[in-house]
Amino acid sequence: MKSISAARNFWRHSLQFRVSTTTFIASFVVVALLGWLLISRISGGVLTGKETQSMTEAMSAFSEAQRIVAATDTGAGSINTSLIADTLVSSLVIRAGQAGLYEILLLSPRQEGAIIPERGTNLVAVTSVDEELRSRVENAERLLWSYTTINYLDGRSSPGLAYGAPISVPGIDTYLLFLLFPLTQEQQTLALVQSAVIFTGFLLVFLLVGVVSFVIGGVLRPVRTAAQAAEKLRMGLLSERVPVVGDDDLATLALSFNSMAESLQQQIMQLEQLSSMQRRFVSDVSHELRTPLTTVRMAADVLYEARENYDGEVARSAELLSNQLERFESLLSELLEISRFDAQVAELQLSKVDLAEVTNLVAQSLSGLIEKRKAPIKISGSVPEILADARRVERIIRNLISNAVEYGTGNPIEIQFGSNLEAVAMVIRDFGPGLKSDETRLVFNRFWRADPARTRVSGGTGLGLSIALEDARLHGGWIDAAGATGKGAMFRLTLPKEIHLELIKSPLALGFDEEKTFQINTFFSVSEKLDDASTQR
Repeated sequence: MKSISAARNFWRHSLQFRVSTTTFIASFVVVALLGWLLISRISGGVLTGKETQSMTEAMSAFSEAQRIVAATDTGAGSINTSLIADTLVSSLVIRAGQAGLYEILLLSPRQEGAIIPERGTNLVAVTSVDEELRSRVENAERLLWSYTTINYLDGRSSPGLAYGAPISVPGIDTYLLFLLFPLTQEQQTLALVQSAVIFTGFLLVFLLVGVVSFVIGGVLRPVRTAAQAAEKLRMGLLSERVPVVGDDDLATLALSFNSMAESLQQQIMQLEQLSSMQRRFVSDVSHELRTPLTTVRMAADVLYEARENYDGEVARSAELLSNQLERFESLLSELLEISRFDAQVAELQLSKVDLAEVTNLVAQSLSGLIEKRKAPIKISGSVPEILADARRVERIIRNLISNAVEYGTGNPIEIQFGSNLEAVAMVIRDFGPGLKSDETRLVFNRFWRADPARTRVSGGTGLGLSIALEDARLHGGWIDAAGATGKGAMFRLTLPKEIHLELIKSPLALGFDEEKTFQINTFFSVSEKLDDASTQR
């Protein structure tokens, strides 16, 4: 099976092999057909000529035989049949010549009580004349013929033509005279022609395939060179170019490819410069904001701690200032994380991670928000430990759970775990307003919100799910979403058991086609209050 699969892949990926093989098959069929027609025409011509020549000779020989038999009729009462047979055969042998133009069989009619001597030349066997021809000649008054196999008493045989006619002998009734013309020379001629046609046909086919393969190889060589250059360009070698040879169409192709590569190199360099400037700007601004933000934060903490000494409006302003500073700090941290993803400098710190344990810890840390939103969490299933970055996995789960609690509208949050040989997965479902079908892809966009009319009690930044998706991709996994209006939203996290193991399918299904029942393993209902900042989306 492996060899068949390898041959199939080679056939699919090699244009030169496909063209050469197709040319070989087509040319072989055409040459075989033409060769068969040529051999058939030559064979027909040779045999027709032999038939005509043999018929003429046989008619003359039978006329001569009848004349000899008539000459033996002297009118005497006693007739020597042996003498007549010997005289007849000897005369015909002399007529055939030393080359042995034909063999002779002089057979008696098959009559009861008839004792007539039979004669033959060169040990030719009576079986050379088949019963059908012999019967036809016995009942005929003219010359008949057919193809036959000439058999000899010493075991030899050869194809031939058998001509037969009755010879009337006075006082004896009738002899059956057969002349057997061997086709040995014609057979050798046809074998020589056939071998020449076959050899020439195979030579022509292989030469044609060789010429086609050579021409296709010459045409494809510049194309392969261009493909290799394109692959190097894809790998980042932007200075790669295709050599230009001649002034034909292939040279035009090379010039066009080089022009395209030059344009791509310039545009990519410009984009890299702009991207580098953008990342540097975000990073510099974020770092520069940290110093005044720290000072403002310290002052806000002082005001927040002393808010009970102020009037109502001033106290409320101190609380708002503290909350918004927390949100601003979270936004600043998330912007820095986003800039690391954009710069492709994010790295993983790998260790053994238990998703169920991390989920329990996250749920306990969010217990204040869970109690406040009255959204108990139900967990079912279990998964083995995986190799992952614990900090990033914890951030993914925190974002997904806090997002479900925030939009669950006080309904239970269901979490299910599952695994297969390659991956582990968890599905988090809420029973809130849900997502429309066209919103399941937009939900991971930065700063996107499903419904501007929704109230954000927690003051999320809109970057949580985007960062969670980037964290999942960094592990070689993914996050996808499903939703239905009025039925809630469902998010599925799929991670490989080993980093960068190629995943094809998630262990858990995603959708609202079937109602799912989750076994309650853990129920979180504690009164500890947490800051609203933990509910960032």
